[in-house]
Amino acid sequence: MHHPTLCAVAVAVLAALPGAQAGLYSKKSPVLQVDGTSYDRLIAKSNYTSIVEFYAPWCGHCKNLQPAYEKAAKNLAGIAKVAAVNCDEDENKPFCGQMGVQGFPTLKIVRPKKGGGKPMVQDYNGARTASGIVDAVVQAINNYVVKVEDKNLDKFLDEKKESPKALLFTDKGTTSSLLKAIAIDFSDVITVGQVRNTQTKAVEKFGITKFPTLVLLPGGDAPAVTYDGELKKEALVTFLSQAGSPNPDPAPAKGKAEKKKTEKKPEKKAEKKAEKKSAKEEEPSSSAADSETETATQKAPVIVETALPIPTINTPEKLIKECLTEKSHTCVLAFVSSSENDSAKKALESLAQLSFKYAQGKRHLFPFFEVPKSTDGAGSLLKALDLNNEVEIIAINARRGWWRHYEGTDFAHASVESWVDAIRMGEGSKKKLPEGIIAIAVEEASSAATPEPEPTPATPEATESSSVADEPTPVTPEASSSSEASESTETKPTDPTPEAETAAEHDEL
Repeated sequence: MHHPTLCAVAVAVLAALPGAQAGLYSKKSPVLQVDGTSYDRLIAKSNYTSIVEFYAPWCGHCKNLQPAYEKAAKNLAGIAKVAAVNCDEDENKPFCGQMGVQGFPTLKIVRPKKGGGKPMVQDYNGARTASGIVDAVVQAINNYVVKVEDKNLDKFLDEKKESPKALLFTDKGTTSSLLKAIAIDFSDVITVGQVRNTQTKAVEKFGITKFPTLVLLPGGDAPAVTYDGELKKEALVTFLSQAGSPNPDPAPAKGKAEKKKTEKKPEKKAEKKAEKKSAKEEEPSSSAADSETETATQKAPVIVETALPIPTINTPEKLIKECLTEKSHTCVLAFVSSSENDSAKKALESLAQLSFKYAQGKRHLFPFFEVPKSTDGAGSLLKALDLNNEVEIIAINARRGWWRHYEGTDFAHASVESWVDAIRMGEGSKKKLPEGIIAIAVEEASSAATPEPEPTPATPEATESSSVADEPTPVTPEASSSSEASESTETKPTDPTPEAETAAEHDEL
């Protein structure tokens, strides 16, 4: 039952207070600070479940809650949002009233509605401890993880076969909050499923020998890739980002994105300026997190040793569509007689690692493709460029009419990266594509059925990596202290769990 105190009647006298005091949470606090203006964008429209504290800095109960609330924020990092609104600031007073705040501190759990729309908001009246808050928020997280069993395995794999999927094989019967958070990050991008170790058909099909094990199915005929890195959110998101970019949170404003797009119309200028612009187009662009709204310290990307193979072009139609139309941007093509050849393996692995490195750094890079020499059209292209080694790597830009040849015989990662960097930065000389190179490729693809086939325009833009804010590794909530359900009048909560225990892992998949 709620008992009125000075804190409980605070809202009624807010307007009479002489001036707003400094907030309880500093810029370095793991608690996200929002106001009446940013609440809608950062909380109401977020993909994540959030808990929001409405407080006044002079309220004793709010000060007592602060340590436990910040500990809960650390424990929930990457899993859910922990935010606070200073209702003592004049601009926030109307908003706090609209949210039904009648006493301090008031805590509300905001849960996104599946399919979009207005989120569900409910009061939190549980224990004012870090463990109590964490438990309640975890229970409110939406679960988009598909339960996969032997009986529905084939259906799961066959549905949207071209779309990527991820399967977690685990010996646990429940779904962890970490896996739920990953499924939210990749909702409508990668279908995330969970398989229990008791499902023998699925376990045997993928050759699983230890639990937990995460398997990525990139889509189509691409082979499955088993993750062998740390079971931490940063690393897992980076690994899955190879198959699809995670959903941004909060989503960028569409108006700004469209405006930026229309402003980037190319202008016809002199040849020298066109070349300069081309080089600029190929420079990587960093996709930064919203530093004004995220208070958690940013971390360097986690290096994961697992890289997906670069895509393969095995038809002349695809070669034309991706790289040989008048609208095609830069492509890097690795022509190999056999991918089992040692030199070919080394070249393809170097390109795969380089592509993955840029994905981890959230930077923009043109696409890499493997092209078997047996592919129709490959022979004519190589002949036109006077290339006949067992492994050949070239960069080609049909739109600009230039190509560059990797001259070395050592396909070590550092050597290939140096060559790619020179192209990316517009350094070094470029060779002019032979006359009619596009016509040659089209002729190989036509197979005499159509006398003058016209290549389908395509815009194979350089592949983009995921843009996701690096988040601290989630940790396990400490053991709950015995505390009765508290209201705004409770005294300072006790949290007997030692601070060292907050380092325990919360990412048990």
